[in-house]
Amino acid sequence: MPDEPKTLDPATAPTPATATATRNSSAPALASGFPQASASRWTLGLVTVGLVLAALNLRPAITSLGALLEEVSAGLHMSGTVAGVLTSVPPLCFAVFGITAPRLARRFGPVAVVCAGMAAILAGLAVRPFASGTAGFLAASALALMGIALSNVLMPVIVKRYFPDRVGTMTGLYSMALALGTSVAAAATVPMTEALGGDWRAGLGVWAVVAALAVLPWIPLLRDRDRDGLPTRAGRATNKATASAAPLDTTPAPRVTRSRTAWALGCFFGLQATGAYITMGWMPQIFRDAGVPASTAGVLLAVTMVMGVPLAFVIPRLATRMKTQGPIVVALGLCGLGGYTGLFFAPASGAWVWAVLLGVSNCAFPLALTMIGMRSRTGAGVVRLSAFAQSVGYLISIPGPLLVGVLYQHSGGWGLPIALMGGLMVPQMIIGTLAGRDRTVEDEC
Repeated sequence: MPDEPKTLDPATAPTPATATATRNSSAPALASGFPQASASRWTLGLVTVGLVLAALNLRPAITSLGALLEEVSAGLHMSGTVAGVLTSVPPLCFAVFGITAPRLARRFGPVAVVCAGMAAILAGLAVRPFASGTAGFLAASALALMGIALSNVLMPVIVKRYFPDRVGTMTGLYSMALALGTSVAAAATVPMTEALGGDWRAGLGVWAVVAALAVLPWIPLLRDRDRDGLPTRAGRATNKATASAAPLDTTPAPRVTRSRTAWALGCFFGLQATGAYITMGWMPQIFRDAGVPASTAGVLLAVTMVMGVPLAFVIPRLATRMKTQGPIVVALGLCGLGGYTGLFFAPASGAWVWAVLLGVSNCAFPLALTMIGMRSRTGAGVVRLSAFAQSVGYLISIPGPLLVGVLYQHSGGWGLPIALMGGLMVPQMIIGTLAGRDRTVEDEC
């Protein structure tokens, strides 16, 4: 696949009159609010390592719990409804804490906030296994999820800031790392728990070691705050090299709440997140109730997650080369419909096929992240749109896992919950097609 087109030189950057015509290029103009920083190769390499390690830690806190949900529920004496609440905590935290990311980034810089987010993940995962009750377990989980929420929002910002001519490639890279971390946690948690004596606390706590590694690359990058691309106090004193390369864009941030595209993107994000968190939280239990052994159920979840490793790299690059992303949205939605239909009629006999189909469907997540970068031309716009779409999206997704738990407990089976999951694919395809239209929030505001 050929490289993405290079960012335009400042001398040839598009004027406002031509900006609209080029807004969906995967190489945003330097005037987009993310000027080409005078960052060294070492700095860009460190950012790349930091992005990959951070992405690896954005889901193990969730999928490791999904693999051991039955053991955790028994150990903490949870009912099915309370377990459903537990699976709804991730989107709740993502919505509540994600909306604070723009303000924190303006004050401290995105790099500092992501570094703090990685530290919060480490602390939450390290403390969670020592919780003696449901309340403490939820509090420790919320701390880790707060770090994940902040990083979720600011990852597209850092990508577009440091790699403005490689948005699709770098989004694909960290999406691929995210899918890898998700799948490894799902597959390895049960075997590691058994190897550590069968204690679910040890099986969950081991992921704190991986989180510790993710903090390290961001610490030296804290000195790079003047390149964060946001109006922080340190960032206003831009050095001459950066200033001569391209001045910061002073265009006011768009009010994304007035944009139909922003709302469509938020709803699409919410629907895909609903399916993803239902899958991560409940799919192993669906297979276990169908007679699949616990270790195999964990591997099936890993298969679902690992499908995102290659596709999360391919889909963003493909999306940035298409004028509209509706066809990709529909293709992923149809895979989801097929997977849920299979789970409804033959969950055990066709388990591997359904796991693959649902894995392909879950790649709507990297597609949504890519569209966030494509639906805004300015740096301030990307920050606002990322926070808005993800916070609205995760708010929408909160009832899904909880409702599945309630339906499962009161209906005594998985027929009704699976029918709900499949039905949500239809509005996801419709709204995702609207979000993928060729326009930006600046045009609509």
